[in-house]
Amino acid sequence: QVQLVESGGTLVQAGGSLRLSCAASGRTFSSLGMGWFRQAPGKEREFVAVSKSGGTTSYAVSLKGRFTISRDNAKNTVYLQMNSLKPEDTAVYYCSASEKYGLLSRSYDYAYWGQGTQVTVSS
Repeated sequence: QVQLVESGGTLVQAGGSLRLSCAASGRTFSSLGMGWFRQAPGKEREFVAVSKSGGTTSYAVSLKGRFTISRDNAKNTVYLQMNSLKPEDTAVYYCSASEKYGLLSRSYDYAYWGQGTQVTVSS
């Protein structure tokens, strides 16, 4: 089992920045692929970014350049730095963990999920 706890979500003005954190426990963190997804009201959950166990990262095409995922294996924590935020970035952001390999861009690749943290971007 992997337990995930997100933090850092809040209300921010458009153009601002925010960093989300996700603390993991229960497995060897360095062996996990760690992803961020988000879900806006009335929309499906969508992939944001992943930090794979080998150190590589990938992003949703629409978000690359504004969002940066990073991880600290010593702290068992993954981060999502979000810059130049827009109102359309408003969503609940979920941290997820996967023991699989591959693209890890689909929600079904992930067996473990956090409870989510709300990010609201005001215009």
